[in-house]
Amino acid sequence: MSVVDRMAASAGVPTGFYTLVKREILRYVRRPRNTFVPPFITNVLYFSVFGVVLGDRVGEIIGVPYILFILPGLVVLGAVSNAFENASFSIFHGRWNEYIDETLTSPLSYAGMVWAYLLSSALRGVLVGTLISVLGVVIIGGLYQSVPVAQPLFLVAFMLVITLLFASLGIVGGLVAEDFDDLTMMNQFLLRPLVFFGAVFYSLGDLPPLLRDISLLNPMVYMVNGVRYGFLGVAEVDPLTSLAVLSGGAAVVVGLDIALFKRGYGLTD
Repeated sequence: MSVVDRMAASAGVPTGFYTLVKREILRYVRRPRNTFVPPFITNVLYFSVFGVVLGDRVGEIIGVPYILFILPGLVVLGAVSNAFENASFSIFHGRWNEYIDETLTSPLSYAGMVWAYLLSSALRGVLVGTLISVLGVVIIGGLYQSVPVAQPLFLVAFMLVITLLFASLGIVGGLVAEDFDDLTMMNQFLLRPLVFFGAVFYSLGDLPPLLRDISLLNPMVYMVNGVRYGFLGVAEVDPLTSLAVLSGGAAVVVGLDIALFKRGYGLTD
């Protein structure tokens, strides 16, 4: 028994819940080429093209250098993408190969099953977000200046909430998908547009008033601004409002996940 196993046992964590969480975490930790290398390479390109090449031409946005301005958005992009992809793939792959039946017939409650998938997927999102943050610190610190963390508690809170929210959305995606192409379409035609119209690469103040108001319907705006506030201490949307909106959304979708599991939606023929 490993140290982590002994700590979980001594803390009274239910064996079935701990085993499912551990299985899901080991699934992606053992395949770093699939989990951590792609976002590393992608964000090297983002920082190089948008931050280094275009950064000097753009100058400052809301009082900070452009490469610093886009860092929080890239962290959000990597974190929520990986949380969503992990949860949706885990659920769909388990359905496709029918090994999710073993989970459904275990003594675990439906809430316990859902939270096991949520926590393991959210952890992947946090790990990838941390990797991108470290990469940003190295690149930005080497070329320009140090990267501040002005509001660490807000940063941690937002990272936890946004990864849980998108992990819970990923569970819905994994339940409704009929084939692997559906998962790809969800990522490309739902998640990516939300990100790129979520004020990752531009300021809300640069938009016409109507478009700015429409942008506030995009949950990604609140995520990016919240994480930006955590790093830089500046935001275009009140961070407490953002945190409240995202926390409420996460609670609703988690409740939906549990309800779908209880109903057996997508899980049984």
